[in-house]
Amino acid sequence: MKYVVTVKPGTSQEKILETAPNELTVYLRAKPHDGEANVSLIKLLSKYLDVPKTSIKIIRGANSRNKIIEI
Repeated sequence: MKYVVTVKPGTSQEKILETAPNELTVYLRAKPHDGEANVSLIKLLSKYLDVPKTSIKIIRGANSRNKIIEI
């Protein structure tokens, strides 16, 4: 399953909003520095989707705010 994810790093709280089927907006506290936001994104999605962290892959947009995630 693939998700289109828009990441908003450096916010005051962490939350996930489902904007459409298979489209998420994720607010992260982590800054987009040295991949910290991507690590935080995978942890938060793992909890939200109830899947192991190892089954989540960023297939497009690792250095962008707009990503495609595959589970």
